[in-house]
Amino acid sequence: MMQIFRIAHREYMENVKTKGFWIGIIVFPILIWMMIELPKFLEERGIPTRHIVIVDRSEGLGEIARQRITLLNRQKTLGELQQHMAKATEEQRKEQMEELDIDPDQLLDQLEQGLDQLGNPDLEIQPFKPDQLVKIGDLLPEQMLLNDLQWNNIKKLLLSQLPDDAAEFIEPPLRFKEVSLPEGTSLTDGNQQIEDALRPYLRSEMMLKSGDEEVELFGLLIIPEDALEPESRVRFWSSNLADNDLIDAVLASLSEEARQQEYDRRGIESKAVAEVASMKVRSIKFNPNKSEGDEKVGIRDKIRQYAPIGFVYMLWVAIFTIAQMLLNNTIEEKSNRLIEVLLSSVTTTELLLGKVLGVAAVGVTMQCAWIGSLIGILSYKAGPSATWIADLIAAVITPELLGGFAFYFITGYFFYAFLFAGIGSICNTIKEAQNFMSPLMLLMMVPLGTMTFIPNDPNGAIATTLSWIPPWTPFVMMNRMAASPPASEIYGTAIMLLISVVAVFWLSAKIFRIGVLRSGQPPKLLELFRWLRGSHS
Repeated sequence: MMQIFRIAHREYMENVKTKGFWIGIIVFPILIWMMIELPKFLEERGIPTRHIVIVDRSEGLGEIARQRITLLNRQKTLGELQQHMAKATEEQRKEQMEELDIDPDQLLDQLEQGLDQLGNPDLEIQPFKPDQLVKIGDLLPEQMLLNDLQWNNIKKLLLSQLPDDAAEFIEPPLRFKEVSLPEGTSLTDGNQQIEDALRPYLRSEMMLKSGDEEVELFGLLIIPEDALEPESRVRFWSSNLADNDLIDAVLASLSEEARQQEYDRRGIESKAVAEVASMKVRSIKFNPNKSEGDEKVGIRDKIRQYAPIGFVYMLWVAIFTIAQMLLNNTIEEKSNRLIEVLLSSVTTTELLLGKVLGVAAVGVTMQCAWIGSLIGILSYKAGPSATWIADLIAAVITPELLGGFAFYFITGYFFYAFLFAGIGSICNTIKEAQNFMSPLMLLMMVPLGTMTFIPNDPNGAIATTLSWIPPWTPFVMMNRMAASPPASEIYGTAIMLLISVVAVFWLSAKIFRIGVLRSGQPPKLLELFRWLRGSHS
């Protein structure tokens, strides 16, 4: 036993001293941080102002489109103002959220619910009083469509609620900005003439002059006179085919106007239609697997249902990375004949177990560092503007998920580690090992292909069947843990997996004993079967 420990200690120290190990430890939290911060940064700073030209051939439809663009711009400003206020008055905002009993995303919900009112000519706008305390969550879309003076007053009221020592709020650039046609082109020109003239600008071959600066033209929007007719089409030109926010918003506003006009033509009260359309039948979800009195399904339950997918990814990456490390180490020591020196002091079984346990300790260290950094980052980021992170932590940090991850990581690692060690013992180079690795890689790809399907039907026939196939058991059962699979399946697959690990160890030990000292070409498949039967020459 002492010999196995010494080999494991040597294997562990050899790997943790490598640059690759420390790079993996450091890069993971950086990637997690970037996954949280980068999308927000790109949304706020990475996308420049989109400059557009609007050619309105109709009577008033262009103004409706411009109203929607104004709302998009003010949504962006209000969103950043919300984040600025949350950072400056975090505790105050937290108490405010609890007092109002609203989610941090309620603002966006309110804005989306109010978008349909943009084309309503009967809309009554109620500005805020000068001495009124304004909460961001209280703002409605109609209050965001006030004139510029009133809108600026609302922003001033919001900023006046900040502490005296708060950092200055820097208003973000506009999301969309309308610019005029270039010189030599006018609105009286035909559509074809305007489109031909703006084609070089849309291709970024020429810059469009806007005031004292030259800007890149994002899009050209032409609203025909009969835009609301069923057969008519709004013409939109842009070389950016991925950003559809502008055209989607404009079409939504014009569609609302078309519906409003049809209501008027038929003598239908649009407010009544809106009231009827807003009626919803709501439900409360209950989970029969939860304890009595706590059956109601909340946001944490929904997060918890899909949280194991992250564990499965980590499990797959860890098993593949660490087993690959074991394979490379075995081949390297065999090629430089270090194996022969080690075998002068220990048996092949002790060497196999020592190497597997040593690299397993490397994997445990790496996983603890990864999980620790993940929890630390999410805990740091959790706040009044990121309560979903607190829900995620509470959903993931549970005994069954962490306990299941620990068990399936250990058993899954040993299952594949013994396979990889056996392959490494019969190969002299990485190139030779690749021929044996291909089938194993295909085997390991199956859990990835079913990863997102299993949470939708965790106790179905496919998930249950895959759970009883040893190479896939660790991944599939880990994915099913949040759905509380039957205890018979949990314990049954666990026992089967342990038996499979012992069987794979026994087979790999027989191959390792012969292959580790063998030189020349790797054995053929029939020769491997003879080794397993105990007969070899």
